[in-house]
Amino acid sequence: MTIIVSMNIKNEIKVAIARKGTTLKKVCEKLSEQTGKYYSYNNISNKMARGTIKFNEVQEIFKILGYELTYTPIEN
Repeated sequence: MTIIVSMNIKNEIKVAIARKGTTLKKVCEKLSEQTGKYYSYNNISNKMARGTIKFNEVQEIFKILGYELTYTPIEN
């Protein structure tokens, strides 16, 4: 399944979480386990709302959800 990542990463993450049948809280717990850095639901939720979530955090979240971010050249 392909997810088109738009400028609104918050909605894209929410859709991916819903498709996986999990919650942001569970994703944050797994993110903390995998990175060794504590990520709370409030921390990630606030970052998504403000648009300040880091690219590597987004990559890890999608990895946890079973997705791989790929880039496709735009054909002119």
